[in-house]
Amino acid sequence: MLNSQSPIPLYHQLAELLTTRIRTGEYAAGDRIPSEHQMAAAYGIGRPTVRQAIDVLVRRRMLVRRRGSGTYVAEAVDHEVDLFSLAGTTSAFQRQGLTVDTRVRKKMQLISVAGDSDNPFDGGQAFFFSRRSCVGDVPVLIEDLYMHPELFIGIDQITLEGRSIAEIAAERYYMRPLHGRQTFRIAYLQGARARDLGVSAATPILAVKRYLNFPQVDHAIYAELFCRTDQFVFSQTIGGLADES
Repeated sequence: MLNSQSPIPLYHQLAELLTTRIRTGEYAAGDRIPSEHQMAAAYGIGRPTVRQAIDVLVRRRMLVRRRGSGTYVAEAVDHEVDLFSLAGTTSAFQRQGLTVDTRVRKKMQLISVAGDSDNPFDGGQAFFFSRRSCVGDVPVLIEDLYMHPELFIGIDQITLEGRSIAEIAAERYYMRPLHGRQTFRIAYLQGARARDLGVSAATPILAVKRYLNFPQVDHAIYAELFCRTDQFVFSQTIGGLADES
């Protein structure tokens, strides 16, 4: 059921509930889901909230609307991972119904950062750790993360295995990112990164630099992501002009 006392918006809670029902097969591919009116009555919420939840799943290609007929579970859900979900990369995999195994490559520690002008912590210190995500037995993503040393004090004492950084920031530090920025380029890996991602030095991968801004400070989290695009389509949802009002 939905929790009106939770800091998580009701439409997001409903979207996750519907995602779970699709993932478990309660709503199978091609099934028509309950109408907005039925869900509003069942969960004690307004129809605009239900519509927002459905909009989220339509954008994720999990649901399709058919004019005059209703809303249906998509016949085939592409393995498309939203690369700029503020809920975190792990959550982005899970929302597609994918079981992701995330393992720490380098344990969280406070380090000095030098020689990288793109890194907002260059010339100072940051908490750093690296992790690899696999779907099945296939490596798909490496993330190197740098976190603000004062905002995230004590994070090196927290067990991070299999956990979302976004969830830890929200639950432990009561912080959620407001917005961010990403850059993209094609890159080639060598050494330990190439071995851990299961690619050769000749394999092109998608390299992403991500800057997350929090109410307390801009660029509180900086991440470098190395993505295998032969396994998944990595996407970024772009809102319309109405979303900026």
